[in-house]
Amino acid sequence: MRRRERVLSRPGAIVTSLVMIPLAVLVGLPFYYLVINTLKTQAETTASPLALPATFNLDNYIRVFTEVPVAQAFLNTLYVTVASILLMLLIGSMAAFSVIMRTSRLMVVLLVIAFLVPGQVTLIPLYRLLSDARLVDTLEGLIILYSAGAVFCYFLIVGYMRTLPGEVIEAARIDGAGPWQIYWRIALPLIRPILVTVGVFQTMWVWNDFLLPVVFISSTEKQTLVLQTYKAVGEFTTDWPMFLTLSVIVLIPMVIFFIAMQRHIVRGLIAGSVKG
Repeated sequence: MRRRERVLSRPGAIVTSLVMIPLAVLVGLPFYYLVINTLKTQAETTASPLALPATFNLDNYIRVFTEVPVAQAFLNTLYVTVASILLMLLIGSMAAFSVIMRTSRLMVVLLVIAFLVPGQVTLIPLYRLLSDARLVDTLEGLIILYSAGAVFCYFLIVGYMRTLPGEVIEAARIDGAGPWQIYWRIALPLIRPILVTVGVFQTMWVWNDFLLPVVFISSTEKQTLVLQTYKAVGEFTTDWPMFLTLSVIVLIPMVIFFIAMQRHIVRGLIAGSVKG
């Protein structure tokens, strides 16, 4: 029986390979082009962009760190990302917990409406509000804006939180635990898988976001990595190796982060689907 299953599975494996290999090449080719040209001179890139460099060198990386304030932009992006994710997860999980505990339909309706409103529509009102609060061109202002992503976090967390064992929460109430104690000591540890999954997705959004920084940040010392890359388009118009090198530097942290967290993403999604 097992031999028969193996024989039957071979055509499927062959078809899968025939489909996945071209897709892998299609996806990997831009990354190959990106990385390989950071190790070339301008003349080599112009002459043969897909060929291997005559000599591998890191001169472009040295020039980027010398001529572009990459370190400061990295610290700005890291600060905004970490603070925003912590706020989003806290607000989103607290909103989900309050809905589960009180089953407030009004709050659910308001959250749905907030989720359906396009973010671009709110840019002008938000700019005026931040301007009145003197938070335009500040990293703290960006953090406050990104915390609005808690609405998205709420919708992902609330479904997972509905599966929490009611007996545990009821037992905590009988023992005299208040809402905050139930949330902090019981709910949060139980929903940790979905928190990690949501945190990874939102981290990738905040790290790579361009719209909010370009609208609300103008000072060079407060720019994020994405803004530095956008600025480099004008500065290195003819120097493609420099621009591609900066792009690689921006991508590397997220690639490492995603690879490191991939197992947790899959675990959180599987746990959520099984519980749901």
